[in-house]
Amino acid sequence: MTRSDKTRSDRTRPARTQPHGRVALVTGGGSGLGRASALALLDAGWTVVLAGRRKDALEETAALAEVDPGRVLAVPTDIRSPEEVARLFDAVRDRYDRLDLLFNNAGAAAPRRPITETPFRDWNRVLDTIATGAFLCAREAFRLMSTQTPQGGRIINNGAPSAYVPRPNSLAYTAAKHAVLGLTKVLALDGRPYGISCGQIDVGNVAPLDGSPQPPAMQADGTMAVEATIPVERFTEALLLMASQPPDTSIQSLVVLPTTMPFVGRG
Repeated sequence: MTRSDKTRSDRTRPARTQPHGRVALVTGGGSGLGRASALALLDAGWTVVLAGRRKDALEETAALAEVDPGRVLAVPTDIRSPEEVARLFDAVRDRYDRLDLLFNNAGAAAPRRPITETPFRDWNRVLDTIATGAFLCAREAFRLMSTQTPQGGRIINNGAPSAYVPRPNSLAYTAAKHAVLGLTKVLALDGRPYGISCGQIDVGNVAPLDGSPQPPAMQADGTMAVEATIPVERFTEALLLMASQPPDTSIQSLVVLPTTMPFVGRG
């Protein structure tokens, strides 16, 4: 490569930004728990990379933060695509040169149906987003965290009570969250040589963020009931607790529920 070619190449590479504190990546950062988590991390002093399919939603999250633009980076990404996930982590590497926290949050839901009425497309979409997406992001995080200086980092997977105890007619979602639980355990084991920790946060009913009423949920006996909820702040407080541990400490699992929500023994 000639000097002029090198200069031209350098001009096309995004300028590297010195991160303000630790760097986190939040998938599904354009709405819901992902947006709430990203804003909480930014408020706690983290630099945050937002990933999600909708560019406008990511940019709205970034605007809501009202922080120095250098502390937030929106990267539209379909985490079901290995190529797009690789480009996402290239953007993290190019901008900040490291990653301290990956929050695998992106999810997908499907209408609750008996297995005999569950479309294959619903199964694929839910498993691809929740399980495959978490795998692809964790794989790239390992590649970056294991080679950066200082080495190491933390992965937090967003699980659910359904990772342990299912609800009726929720086959795809329950299978996906069980897969996330297995992924969490393997990542925690395989990350030890590199200083990479992995834990899982399992949150129960969070009150609808738009202020709408909590919808009824099917119980194990087939009846419907409106269950208790917690405000989203209880979730983000728990996430920050996990994220703020020093490198030699990991919270392996944290279940956060309304006190009266059916979980233990729910069916």
